[in-house]
Amino acid sequence: MEELIPIILFLVTGLVIITWIYFRSKEKQMIIDKGMSYEQMQEFFKIRRDKYLFFKLGLVIFFFGVGLGVGLLLQSFYEIDAWVPFLTFTMTGIGFIVAFFWARKLEKNEQQNL
Repeated sequence: MEELIPIILFLVTGLVIITWIYFRSKEKQMIIDKGMSYEQMQEFFKIRRDKYLFFKLGLVIFFFGVGLGVGLLLQSFYEIDAWVPFLTFTMTGIGFIVAFFWARKLEKNEQQNL
């Protein structure tokens, strides 16, 4: 049974890539059928970058590390194994929430300064 794991992994990965390429080409074909020009298509597919992405990622990783560290400390003090996963997931969730609201605040401040 273990021999099938790599085979299934490659099959699923290939299927996902082929499906992505197929639907991407269908999307472009539908846009061409609607009569968009090349410039309009370029503007439509332009990727909007999140300039606070690394800031958000850093906050989430920081909170993950804090949760893991505090969980390991509490596990060694109280001999309860549930502290590590509980605090890791809880602090990571708090990190996502803090990163979202902090980045939104920075974006609002940036828009007001313009």
